[in-house]
Amino acid sequence: MSQSAVNYEFSLITDHDTYLFKEGNHFRLYEKLGSHRAVVDGVEGTFFAVWAPNAERVFVSGDFNGWSRDSHPLAVRWDGSGIFQGFIPGIGNGALYKYHIVSKHNGYQVDKGDPFALMWETPPRTASVVWDIGYEWNDREWMQSRAAANSLGAPCSIYEVHLGSWRRVAEEDNRWLTYREMAEYLPEYLLQTGFTHVEFLPIMEHPFYGSWGYQTLGYFAPSSRYGTPQDFMYLIDTLHKSGIGVLLDWVPSHFPSDEFGLTFFDGTHLFEHEDPKKGFHPEWNSYIFNHGRYEVRAFLTSSALFWLDKYHADGLRVDAVASMLYLDYARNEGEWIPNMFGGRENLDAIAFIKRLNEVVYQEYPDVQTIAEESTSWPMVSRPAYVGGLGFGMKWNMGWMHDTLEYFSKDSVYRKFHQNLLTFNIWYAFFENFILPLSHDEVVYGKGSLLQKMPGDDWQKFANLRLLLGYMFGEPGKKLLFMGGEFGQWDEWYHEKSLDWHLLDSPFHQGVQAWVRDLNRFYRTEPAMHQFDFSGQGFEWVDFRDADSSIIAFLRKPETTEDIVLVAANFTPVPRTNYRFGVPRGGVWHEMLNSDSKTYRGSGYGNFGGVEAVPIPSHGQYYSVSLVLPPLGIVFLKSEAPKQTAQPDLPRREGAAVLAE
Repeated sequence: MSQSAVNYEFSLITDHDTYLFKEGNHFRLYEKLGSHRAVVDGVEGTFFAVWAPNAERVFVSGDFNGWSRDSHPLAVRWDGSGIFQGFIPGIGNGALYKYHIVSKHNGYQVDKGDPFALMWETPPRTASVVWDIGYEWNDREWMQSRAAANSLGAPCSIYEVHLGSWRRVAEEDNRWLTYREMAEYLPEYLLQTGFTHVEFLPIMEHPFYGSWGYQTLGYFAPSSRYGTPQDFMYLIDTLHKSGIGVLLDWVPSHFPSDEFGLTFFDGTHLFEHEDPKKGFHPEWNSYIFNHGRYEVRAFLTSSALFWLDKYHADGLRVDAVASMLYLDYARNEGEWIPNMFGGRENLDAIAFIKRLNEVVYQEYPDVQTIAEESTSWPMVSRPAYVGGLGFGMKWNMGWMHDTLEYFSKDSVYRKFHQNLLTFNIWYAFFENFILPLSHDEVVYGKGSLLQKMPGDDWQKFANLRLLLGYMFGEPGKKLLFMGGEFGQWDEWYHEKSLDWHLLDSPFHQGVQAWVRDLNRFYRTEPAMHQFDFSGQGFEWVDFRDADSSIIAFLRKPETTEDIVLVAANFTPVPRTNYRFGVPRGGVWHEMLNSDSKTYRGSGYGNFGGVEAVPIPSHGQYYSVSLVLPPLGIVFLKSEAPKQTAQPDLPRREGAAVLAE
């Protein structure tokens, strides 16, 4: 083809588009920039557009022109936007391409992938791919009803998945499953185990597989390692038809240093800060987005909306928010630049985050944005209009670290550290918290959840069931990384499958059955989820008996009919006739017991339930006398009282009668 094959007159981009782009308020740039199939004067081809304001010239190079770097130039727009554009006839779906950029500065030339590419070659190959992402969705029922499933008062139990290592095909060179193969297995498994949502570690294209996706390069393309964009849509479609919500990890904080990517894009620091004290991340060896640049804000916000729009995602979990909030994050004194007021807060990033959340909830009020934020920054999950960052929920990293530290201690020492468990409640309702047992805690020598537990094998399994029961009992939404639901022994490694053969063992079957029943109870009992974010649904019964390592609390729904008592024993010593105050008489049914033989426990329990008797305890008129199993947790639900008169005569304890 010759240069005359490029049609400079045709454009998908209007003057209004570039006006919004330059002021940072164009939030669907994926419809304008990048490569898009088009028909001009009856001729089929592809329209290309790329933002490179400091380029002298830009050419499209690809397999259609022998990777020529000068045969197909793009024309710069006349409006000062810095966008180069052009229509090239004859280029169809699947064509490979890059932009050859000749900078205005020092004669710098480079081949770049398309920041708005809808598909990329499978790494380690690095070209962008012209691709039509049309798809006929079949999830209308889910999309019309998902507002209820994603609401703050709904049950939300998240299964966190790394797609490349959830399951592999050992007979075929240990290859990972494709998107469509995952669609065959994953929805059925989630229905079996009872999770409400799945969260994928970043699926956006990333050159280094070992980054697990957190070194994102293709902000508008799912990784081609597992199939085409339509294949990924099919996976989400299938999950939705099974009633499973889909959350995507998303990384708007930093990007990798690969030459073909965003870094030094047009011979200048276009997407990143120029000064390395602001633009280079010393801990992750990556570049930090310049959130103060309006065009970069539009790029990132467009990426967020893209996954909600084109892929029907039900929410975005935003990675590394703390690294965005603080200018001195992972930096020593003298290695960072204060803001205009002399502080450490990144004012540009804060403004971007607030605006991002405003736009997302304006466009998609039935989704959630979730912050992975590890500091005590206030009001992360409160609206921007009241001074918050605007996220819907926030990972409770403090809960995760304190809880795992407590559980890693031998039971004989736990009485000295009970505050690690109880402290969380004092701040539990300041944010809309998710309680995460995530991938970060089962890698890099930290060991699996099961390995973290002290004691012999029996105690390790009992402790793991206790940990999971404690997480489901406490207020807050739930997140569990894959493998934790059946007691994976080995810590997670992204190059191998989970050890599914462990489910041949009764003890691992027991953990999986326990998680299944916890999920069922959490989903079906309003007391367990309606007020996850409000103190209205939680009441301490006893947190003072540190010497016995006993904790008990109530979970309450909007109505007072069904109240749940959660009582836990963090030692291997069974406790009998342990009295807890409760707010009403009648029978309290034992709904769940982690020590049940069903879960391969020792079988200590309360014979299906106990009767509350008029013996005051813990500030209540009634009380129950329970058997607390070793390293166990029990959930008891009350029946509605038949009479409301306060008792005045003592009666024999119901638990003692049942025990006999």
